[in-house]
Amino acid sequence: MAKGFVKGVKSELKKVVWPTKEQLIKNTTMVIILVVVFSVIILGFDMLLELGDTYLWNFIQQKVG
Repeated sequence: MAKGFVKGVKSELKKVVWPTKEQLIKNTTMVIILVVVFSVIILGFDMLLELGDTYLWNFIQQKVG
């Protein structure tokens, strides 16, 4: 059972097309850029929601007492 599994894994790994160094660098760079861009977008939404929350609580506090 285990020998058949290992043989199957080896045969599947022979079919894998590994990226070139240039492709790997390009793809890694793109992932890092996208992570930074989406992090900034999420930070912006978070700051807007926090600002809205602060204004809402201040408004409620003024009306209630």
